[in-house]
Formats: sequence, C-alpha cells, structure tokens
Amino acid sequence: MPKSAKKRKDKAADFSKAKLKLGKGKQTATNAIDTSFKARSIALPSQSITQHKDTSAPTTKRRLTFEDLLSQLKHYSPGIRKDAVLGLRELLDANWELLESCLTSLINATVRIIGDDDAGVRKVLLAFYGWLLPRIPIEDLLPHSPLLLLFATSAQTHIFPEIRIDAIRFLNIFLQCIPEAVVEGWNEDKKGHGSRVLEAYLGILNAGTKYGETEGPLKATSTASVVLTPASRLVVLQSLSTFLRHGLSDRTRGSIRPDSSKLHAWYLRNSFRTSSAYSAFEEVLQSSSQQDIQIERQRIWQAEVDASENLEDFPYCYPLAKPSSYTHWTLDDVTNVLSSSGNLEISDDTQQSGAAFVGHLARTLHSTLVATFLDYAPSVFSPSATPTETEVHLVVAVAEIVCHLYEAILQTPENIPEVHAQNLESILGYMTPYFPFRLSGSRDIKLEQAFQDLNLIFCELTSLLIISAQNGLSQQGRRGKSRHAARSTHRFKNTLSIQMFAVSAYVIKLLRNGTGSQVSQPLSPLAYIALLPTIWALLNNPIANHKETATDVLQATAEHAIKTFSKSPCKRMTIEFISRLILLDSEPQYLGYFRLGRDTAEDQKFEDWLLHLPQTLWEVGGGNPSTSEVILRALLRILQRRSTLVNPKNVVALRSRLTPIFSITHAVRGQILGPYSKLPSSLLRRLALDVCGTVLLICGGNDEGLTAAVDLAVAGTQEESYWAHVQQFAS
Repeated sequence: MPKSAKKRKDKAADFSKAKLKLGKGKQTATNAIDTSFKARSIALPSQSITQHKDTSAPTTKRRLTFEDLLSQLKHYSPGIRKDAVLGLRELLDANWELLESCLTSLINATVRIIGDDDAGVRKVLLAFYGWLLPRIPIEDLLPHSPLLLLFATSAQTHIFPEIRIDAIRFLNIFLQCIPEAVVEGWNEDKKGHGSRVLEAYLGILNAGTKYGETEGPLKATSTASVVLTPASRLVVLQSLSTFLRHGLSDRTRGSIRPDSSKLHAWYLRNSFRTSSAYSAFEEVLQSSSQQDIQIERQRIWQAEVDASENLEDFPYCYPLAKPSSYTHWTLDDVTNVLSSSGNLEISDDTQQSGAAFVGHLARTLHSTLVATFLDYAPSVFSPSATPTETEVHLVVAVAEIVCHLYEAILQTPENIPEVHAQNLESILGYMTPYFPFRLSGSRDIKLEQAFQDLNLIFCELTSLLIISAQNGLSQQGRRGKSRHAARSTHRFKNTLSIQMFAVSAYVIKLLRNGTGSQVSQPLSPLAYIALLPTIWALLNNPIANHKETATDVLQATAEHAIKTFSKSPCKRMTIEFISRLILLDSEPQYLGYFRLGRDTAEDQKFEDWLLHLPQTLWEVGGGNPSTSEVILRALLRILQRRSTLVNPKNVVALRSRLTPIFSITHAVRGQILGPYSKLPSSLLRRLALDVCGTVLLICGGNDEGLTAAVDLAVAGTQEESYWAHVQQFAS
C-alpha cells in the first residue's frame, strides 16, 4: 500500500535546509543544549532556621507571638490582617497579664486599621475593641484617648461612606468607655476632640451649618451628597443622641435616662424667687452621703477645738459634728477642696455662651430632625402595618435628640429667643396627631419599650413648653405686659391646650396602670423620673379650664405613690416627690400656682399617703437604707414645718403606727424589737429618734406607749444617751 502524502512530506522535512531570511540571524541547531538557568528565592521569615525565638513567650494556636501578630497587622492581605486581630484576642484572652506591658504598642498598631479599606477587617476590629476597651481601667485608657480619637475622627471624614459609618460605631465604643474624652471641648471652637466629632456628625447628616459658629447664616459642612440607608442613618442618630447626652450632662438635671439613684427637681427652680432659695429647698431631703461631702467642704480653719465642748447635745442636726471632725488642714486637704469646689458652679458667662451654642445647634438640626421624623412616622404609627425595628428606633432617636437639646435650652428660660419655643412647638405639632404612640401588629417587648420611651419623651417635651409658657406668664406679672409675655400667654392658652389634655389622660392612665401596650408594665425608676416634669407642669397650672385635670393628675400621683410596693425600686422616688409637693406650702420663697388644701379629696389622698409611711418603713426595715432615710427625713421635715397635714388626728395616728417600729409585744415570744434595731447606721437610728421626739413634742408628752417602746429599743446601745437628750427637749 503506497504511503500517504503527509508521511512523505514529514520524511522529506528531516533533510530539508532552512532558508536564511534577511535580518533574522542564524538559528540555533535543533540538537544544541541550553546551558542558561534562572534562580528564585522563597522567603519564610517565620520558619527561618537562623532566627532564634523566645520559647517562653505566649503564643496562639498557630504559634504566633504578640510581635508576630502586630507585624501582620501591616500585611497587604486583608485576610492576614483579619486573622491577626483574631489572634490578638485569642492571645490576650489566655494571657491577660500581657496587656499591662503591651497596651501602648497594641493601641498604636490597631488604631491604624480603624479606617481600613476592607469591611471584614473593620468588623473584626470593632468586635475586638468592644471586648477589650471596657475591660481596661479608665485611668489606663485615658492617656491613649487622643490617639484613638484622632484616627476615629479621621475615618469619619473618609471618602467612602461605609468607612464613615464604621467610624461612628467605633465612637460608640469610646462613648461607652471614655465619654469625657470624646465630648471634651464639643461646644468650643477647635479646642478638643469633641469639636471634630460633632462636625463630622453634621457632615454625615448633611446638616447645613458651620460648626463652631453661633451667629450668622447657616453654611454647608460638606459638598458631597451622602445618601444614607435607614440602618446607617440610625447608627448616626443614635450615636449623636449619646454624644449630646454626655455633652449636656453637666447642664441638664432631668433626662429620659438619668441616674436612677438621684432625684433632682430642676423643674421647680423657676417657682422660687431666687436660685439660693431653690437650692436650700433641694437640700431639705438631701441624703446623708451628700451632706457629708458638703460638711467636708465647709470645714473651718481652726487649729484647736475645745474637747470639752459636747457637740452631741444638739439634736435635730444631722450629721452631727464631732470634735474630731475639725482637724488641722494639710496642703492636700486644701488642694482637694479647691479642686472640688471649682467644679460646683459654672460662671454665668459660660452658661450663656453654652446655651447660645446649644440653641444654634438645635436650629441647625431642626430641618434634618423634622425631615427624618416625617419620613418614617407614617409607617411606624400606621394602624394597618407592622413597622420594622429600624424605623421605630429612628423615630425614637430623633425624639431623644430633640429632648436633649431643648432640655438644655428651656430649663433656664431667662432671655430665651422666641425661635426655640417656636421650633419645639412645630416639632410637637408634627408628633401630636400620633400621640399616644401605640404599637400595632406584633407584640415585641423591645418595640413596646421603645414606644413607651417615645411617649415619655413627648410628655417631657410638652412639659418643657408648658413650663416655658408659665415662666412667660410669671414674667408678665413681675415686669408688666411685654411682647414675649403676650406671645407666651397666647401660645399657652391656645396651642398647648390640646396637647395638655392628651398628655394628662396618658399620665393618669400610666400612673393607674391601665391596660394597653404602652402601659402594660409597672413604671421603672427611670420612667418615673422622666414623668415628673410633666406631672409638675400639669399640677402647676394657672389656667382655670385645666384645674379639674390637675386635680385628677394629683390624685392619680398620690394613689400611685401609695400603691407602689415598698420594695419596688420606684418607691423611694415616689416618697421624695410627694414630700416635696407637701413641703412647698411651708416655703416663703415659693411662687408657684400649686397649693395643697384646695380640695377635700386631694387632702384625704395626701393624709393616706402620710399615714402609710410607717408601714413602708416597717416593710423596708434595714434592707434598703436609702429608702428608710428618705422616709424618716420626709416625716421629720413635714412634722417640723407643721404642714397642713399635721393635725391632731394625723399626729395621733402616726404615734400609734410608729410604736411597732421600735418594739412590739408578741402573744408567745413577748417583747420583740422592731425594724429600728436592723437599721444599718447610727445616722438612721438617730433620725428615727428625732421623728419620735418631734411627735411627742406635738402631742404634748402624751405618748401612749411610744416612749416605752423606744426605751426598750435603745437600751444598752450607743443611742441611749442621745434619746435621753431628745426626751428632755420634747418634754
């Protein structure tokens, strides 16, 4: 068979000679051997046999030391940087003592990836900081705050919006751990990190202003238009609310989130002739720890004290001063007192400048806050739709920011520009159609709490507007009719009427524990404190049309104070508030419209409240010293000032109800000591003896067994001699 043409051609090619072409050079022979070579190196620094490692240093599961992890934070690969952060947490979790010597290098290395381009790295670092920073003592963390805030504020102005939002999340952690450093100089022009933080907030929100300017037209902070998603906007607004709460904490006394251990009646300030009269009234029910601090600050310059002088012979003075209290002053004592007293008061100029700045900030954010509320309110408060958690919290965040700002502005109503009251009035006008705010659809506990907070904020904002209008009325009476007073009167009589009736109905329902999602749970101490300015604004009402409403609110408040359980966290707050209402009648500097004795039903409610205090003291016993102290101080001040409730009938009832506090006669066990013996401190026991001495003084020595019960309780104790002094004074 003949061979194919292809095979014949391939065979002939083996003996053919290649033709040379112009410019191509001589080709290499097919049987030539190529002797050239290339060499490549592989770098393994962590596995180098020439490197000597400290085998005693703690390592991770991947055998990486602390220095290895810090070096990997600078790696070009996002995965390696992310693993390095995870390795740091693993290493520190197992070797926490390592942080004491490596904190500086750790923060210096990790802050540089706050603005990392990779979202996964930023997320891991957020989790790492959220775990690490709260565990570090604040005195160790504060020296590093400038570096932390420098990189965080730099990331706030990053070109990518997602990095800006993550920078806000880092600031939330810093606000939790070092809030003073974050808000430092926030209301001053370029004097602290707070100034840059606030400017970045306004830039992200596209709020039209130039930070630091309190006068002149509003200017834009950013030329870039940033469109925020609802989730991102929520992060910014909630962080701004927290920032303002910390920044304004030295100016405001009342808030939706105040300190639950204190009750500051800031809403009563403008019902007194002078600020000193208000301060004196605030100290009437002051706790012992606060009084001890004040006495320490008021120590006199005295080298020697006559030891023969018996300072314990003066009853009804608490805390009692002892000769040992008047000691020599050292340089350290003087330094401490001067430093503490320097923070007690702020100059008027500083307050006015701060109020002007906050007012300008409120005007700057007004349009942004109103637009956000109007965008999400229809879907949140729609009865036919179930709102998302993000939408609900967006509306709550807007309300909290408004509350923080206008609390600081309207709590000092002297020389307040009319525009602030008008702006607050417009915001409340947008919120009023939806009040009271109710949750439709699913019953989510978190959302129900958010709606209750929103209702309380609305009540507090309404009370601020009412108090502002009342101050306008009082200024009209003191200075004659003025333009500001006329506007305040018109606004108080017309615009606020609908809001006042709605708020009154909600407050009464809330205090009486009615049904409904927003009032399904008992009031917490925080919610009760937030409600007090509203209750006072409704009680201190000069308009005749609202007197019946004020009576209903007062009765509901007294009923709630009586029915609250003795061991409830809210009980002490109710006792302190009702006591202040009763003691107002005995204050000569008081100028408010609220008065006791105008209605028989009101008086009966307050008498029932007064007579239930001994039972509460019995039930509390020594388990809650702060509540016991408030009860004893309230009884003592009401009796000493001879309130309208101190009549012979009530005093006799108090005397019989105080007797079991000291001792009772049991049918089987005989004489048994009462809760008096369980009071933990000598101060509380002497306060109880003072109350008994005052009751005996009013009764004219007719004790009906009270003296015998007290004698049995103080026998053999250090209060026995003190009781003898009180008896001599009361007889």
